[in-house]
Amino acid sequence: MRSFVAQQVKQMPPSGIRRYFDIAATMEDVISLGIGEPSFETPPHILQKGVDSLVAGRTGYTSNAGLIELRQAVSCYIERLYGISYHPAKEILITVGVSEALWLALKAILDPGDEVLVVQPCFVANTAAVEMAGGIPVIVDAYVETEFQVTGAQLESKITPRTKAILISYPNNPTGAILTPQHMSEVAAVAAKHDLVVISDEIYERLVYGVKHQSFSSLPGMRERTILLSGMSKSFAMTGWRIGYAAAPEPIMEAMTKLHQYLIMSAPTMGQYAAIEALYNGDPDVAYMRGEYDQRRRLIVDGFNSLGLTCFEPRGAFYAFPSITVTGMSDEQFCDALLMEEHVAVVPGSAFGKSGTGFVRASYTNSYENIEEALERLARFMTRHG
Repeated sequence: MRSFVAQQVKQMPPSGIRRYFDIAATMEDVISLGIGEPSFETPPHILQKGVDSLVAGRTGYTSNAGLIELRQAVSCYIERLYGISYHPAKEILITVGVSEALWLALKAILDPGDEVLVVQPCFVANTAAVEMAGGIPVIVDAYVETEFQVTGAQLESKITPRTKAILISYPNNPTGAILTPQHMSEVAAVAAKHDLVVISDEIYERLVYGVKHQSFSSLPGMRERTILLSGMSKSFAMTGWRIGYAAAPEPIMEAMTKLHQYLIMSAPTMGQYAAIEALYNGDPDVAYMRGEYDQRRRLIVDGFNSLGLTCFEPRGAFYAFPSITVTGMSDEQFCDALLMEEHVAVVPGSAFGKSGTGFVRASYTNSYENIEEALERLARFMTRHG
């Protein structure tokens, strides 16, 4: 019998993250610095709104685009943070996490053969999402020498007549980099010059340290050519609720909503009610969690540097991205050995793109005490390997 699996899927590499989670799950006493998930529970008042919706029997479908009350909350939230106005009924869509929002954005704008400039290092799904949507990913590598920020010149060097969009993710997973105003302006200039769409994944927007995040669509002239993606998972500790959103000009949003109607029907209803509470009343919770992450950020960055693993300073998200080249190991060898010998799980930087080679991603969402213990185990590991 012939193979029924599509060639595109056969050729698609598996996630470079998943393997380490699967191995760690079979071991005892593992300290995981691999998973990008908040260690905090959903704040009680947000949780209660989800429970209240269930008790009240609000368990059916919502509007395809999401509860209008939630879309109004998203509109107010974006305007309050960034001064950008989006029409709740015409320019905002509630999705099943940012993962769905990203796929919808790409599928809505790409014809077969269209190229998307994908800035790496980036979340492992970004490049695959372009391929699944029928596009061709064109990799633009950002390196530690420029603090993992993409430059206008790098983008210009990759432009072809088939280029349709630029996909950026700042604050960045896995590096923790942010995009400075200068570099944002460079990206905007390239987009305007070549008439491109910018898909800006800003899921870590509230988790920044010592800086203020600026939404890409707030730049002059960028609102009409930007698809803004964000959601509740990271900032509000709501990963399992699966609520994301997209904001975009009406013609693009109409296309995204059409795809969403056929694909999903609607995002989880109880999650939508919880998200309304988070957006209107969750700022104190975000501030508390951000403060806790900041303490862990300083601990882990200082720890890596003290062990000779030079660590770029992350200014956003909740990941550290130290170089392990001093060990003489590849990033995969380092991660394998550290997991097997000391039961500490981190992820090879090469899983996030070529420019991540020689680094590892370590999430500092684990407890302060567990991070301290992980650093002690890492010190033993480094001593053992000279």
